[in-house]
Amino acid sequence: MNLEAINQLFQNQPMVVLFAIIAAGLLFGNITIKGINLGSSGVLFTALLAGHLGYSIPGGVGTLGLVLFVYCVGIGAGGRFFASVAREGATLAKLALVIVVSGGLVTWAGAKLFHVPTDLAVGIFAGALTSTPALAAATEGLQGGSGVSIGYGIAYPFGVIGVVLFVQLLPRILKHDLDKIAAEHEGNQAKEDSVQNILVEVTNQNLFGKKIADSGVANLNACQVSRVYKNNQLMPLSYDDCFSEGQILMLVGRSKEINIAIDYLGHKSHRNILKDVENERQQVLVTDRKIAGKTLRELAPLKTYGVVLTRITRLGLTFVPNASTVIESNDYLTAVGRSEDLNEFRKIVGHRSSAIDATDLLSLSAGMTLGIIAGLIPIGLPGSTPITLGLAGGPLFVSLILGHFGRVGRIYGHIPRPTRLLLQELGLVFFLANAGVKGGGSLAETVAAYGPMLFGLGMLVTIVPLLIAWPIARKLFKLDPLQCLGGICGGMTSTPALGAITAKTDSQVPVVSYVSAYPVALIVMIVIAKILIGALGGA
Repeated sequence: MNLEAINQLFQNQPMVVLFAIIAAGLLFGNITIKGINLGSSGVLFTALLAGHLGYSIPGGVGTLGLVLFVYCVGIGAGGRFFASVAREGATLAKLALVIVVSGGLVTWAGAKLFHVPTDLAVGIFAGALTSTPALAAATEGLQGGSGVSIGYGIAYPFGVIGVVLFVQLLPRILKHDLDKIAAEHEGNQAKEDSVQNILVEVTNQNLFGKKIADSGVANLNACQVSRVYKNNQLMPLSYDDCFSEGQILMLVGRSKEINIAIDYLGHKSHRNILKDVENERQQVLVTDRKIAGKTLRELAPLKTYGVVLTRITRLGLTFVPNASTVIESNDYLTAVGRSEDLNEFRKIVGHRSSAIDATDLLSLSAGMTLGIIAGLIPIGLPGSTPITLGLAGGPLFVSLILGHFGRVGRIYGHIPRPTRLLLQELGLVFFLANAGVKGGGSLAETVAAYGPMLFGLGMLVTIVPLLIAWPIARKLFKLDPLQCLGGICGGMTSTPALGAITAKTDSQVPVVSYVSAYPVALIVMIVIAKILIGALGGA
């Protein structure tokens, strides 16, 4: 085929253009220089070129991609978003708020000072903070605003590179030894949330002769007795097992609570005993709705089924249950018991190997439907014009609720991580392709009129929040350098920058800080993008 025939094919087949843009954009995004690449955002740049050349893609693709993308983002972030605000991550949530709000203020001031159109300014904001959800919210809020994607495309490259350079150069300038700080941090902060199994020797005379299952050990927060040493081996606990003097038990629990249980039972044993037998420990998935909603006390797994539940994994987090813990659908239960009892228990909870990685399409469709409806409902305050959450805000709100609670009624927020990431990526590239093609038509004129100014504004929106966040994090929030760097990466939603930090140190402190700040930044950026549209007169 000659070039004219290929061009004719592209002009007549929008579907071919769509996937050609995606393929070329992903190839472009995978080009790595000094460990930095554009990733999926490369699709935006090939789409801008395609739009500039006059090509089009099927209608509705961008809307579908937007809804799918923000819904999956919310499902993934929901389990951490509310927790990061309510728990110890509140400080990092405040840091993320400082970063995003300062970026929004710089954008607003720059747009007013240099008379930058609203769509370009909001696109600059999203690109400088490398936030595709903010880009999605702005595009949906400014229907027909082709400048959003152009502004994003101009600011995005420095948004990526600027944060990476900041987190790499600042520790050198301030002469911070990250490995030394990591060692000090690990020494000063015990790993309180890790799950341990420890051998305990029973010496509490008040327990002798009592059934282990009825002793109240399970009521001790986040601790379970899973095995008993008898016949020269650790065997799964049975309902009839009783405490005796010098008895060796295996205790499973969180580090910060397990010492309380050890003191209650006796003392830690240092005997060298094989702790686990693989065929006496299985992970099962709860799918039976008759089991879901019951507490461990109501289920009585040891008395009823002969197994002990030592761990529960829910929404990617693993914890040790106590008697009041409620079992939920799609929980992964680590059960210890005899092989025959485990096999029977698997049937009771509805375990199916194929269900572990299965996606509930009914819940996915129903959840997205509710999200779209929520986005259409007008929300009015006294004396103001009613507003709607839109196709970006509605699905995000519903998915955050589902992601946090795991389910609402019969609609489940569980999507296996590989499936969720695939759907999220698919929605993102659909949305970016549509945004780029629409913006490409006016690309040349916009760059000619505003190019240097937009790039300079984008640099300011990236740099100023970084310069503000560091001293606030250090002096006001009293965070150590590793927490600061991870929190700043999360506040800027910059995964490449986090990668640059983790390449310099093996500490998990920056990762934990990133995870605490990132969901908050993600949501606040969407809100600020909407506020900017109104503040700049684009609503």
